[in-house]
Amino acid sequence: MKLHIETHGAGKELVLLHGWGMHGGIWEGVQEQLAQHFRLHVVDLPGYGASSACEPYTLTRLAEILAGSFPGRVNVCGWSLGGQVALTWAQQSPAQVERLVLVGATPCFTKRVCWENGIDPEVFDIFARNLQQAYEATLKRFLSLQARAGEDARQVMAQLRANLFTRGRPSIEVLRAGLRILQESDLRDEIGLITQPVLLIHGEYDTLAPVAVAYWLKDHLLKARLEVVPGSAHAPFLSHRQDFIKLLVGFLRG
Repeated sequence: MKLHIETHGAGKELVLLHGWGMHGGIWEGVQEQLAQHFRLHVVDLPGYGASSACEPYTLTRLAEILAGSFPGRVNVCGWSLGGQVALTWAQQSPAQVERLVLVGATPCFTKRVCWENGIDPEVFDIFARNLQQAYEATLKRFLSLQARAGEDARQVMAQLRANLFTRGRPSIEVLRAGLRILQESDLRDEIGLITQPVLLIHGEYDTLAPVAVAYWLKDHLLKARLEVVPGSAHAPFLSHRQDFIKLLVGFLRG
């Protein structure tokens, strides 16, 4: 399959990966400034925007498709589900991925034995069931989880909703496959295999991936730096754009 990738700017290669239910357009608020520093590649993940879906819809397959779409070395910034894709890509292709920036990322979105830093797995079951009867409302309820508790929750929610369908509507099958990844994936055992330098950018009030996750990642990644964004929830690149850009540029150009 072929990914839809929009490329802007010049400099070091930087790939941006969006989260579940969204598309590459979610980065519009920061891409112009980032393109002043990098050769920026804004990706629509399979099944979103202008990219066709893939089978099987797994982290491994998504990472394989990305690796095949970029012939040279790249830096990767992944948000939420995109963070898990970025981690998988970095592990599978360590010679290709130079540095990682993980935004609102977690190795495991759901609560498990010895892992309380997630949400109840049943929440994803409910979202998957409700997609058939109330597609748009279900997506918007998930977006509310991403904005909840942040100082600029109303503004962030408005931005998420405004971007939601600007590149079409992902199929229910793709959305359900993504929810299965969020519900079932547990990358904790693989975290120690990530050898690249990693910048963790995490919102102080993130409820989808609590900030305790970011501290866990910092302690278990080999080369990690953590920056907690005060007042932000799950999408600091929307709520605190200039802080996000400064942190990312400083890390990748340092």
